[in-house]
Amino acid sequence: MADRTESNVVVQASPAQVLAVIADFAAYPEWTGAVKQADVVATGAGGHPDQVRFVLDAGVIKDTYTLAYTWDVTKSGTGAVSWELVEAESVLKALDGSYVLEGPKQGPTTVTYELLVDVRIPMLGMLKRKAEKSIISTALQELKKRAEG
Repeated sequence: MADRTESNVVVQASPAQVLAVIADFAAYPEWTGAVKQADVVATGAGGHPDQVRFVLDAGVIKDTYTLAYTWDVTKSGTGAVSWELVEAESVLKALDGSYVLEGPKQGPTTVTYELLVDVRIPMLGMLKRKAEKSIISTALQELKKRAEG
């Protein structure tokens, strides 16, 4: 997936605190504008969610979808959380991405977010990248605000 969009932000919190926000899917509707519901469908042996079902209402893109997660993180919270689309009910064809958390144990944490979005309706590549950039920018700012708050 060479055409992913990527951005990063520095969060004034430890990697473990940032990871805790990312892993608390039940709270996503409280701090993300577009996620209306998030339910853990399956949990892995390490206690992290393996699959999560989301209800999304991001204006133009409305869908219910399931993501499969891979948790390649240390006890201190550094590493990567990645996901890929398992299924979607209507609009999404791909929604694959990752958060990479880097920083000292006490923080601050640099969060790099990569994302690839594809939809079933025809859309110019330029518009897809613009949508990805908007999603990433919003997600990083919301994550920063939640982890620092």
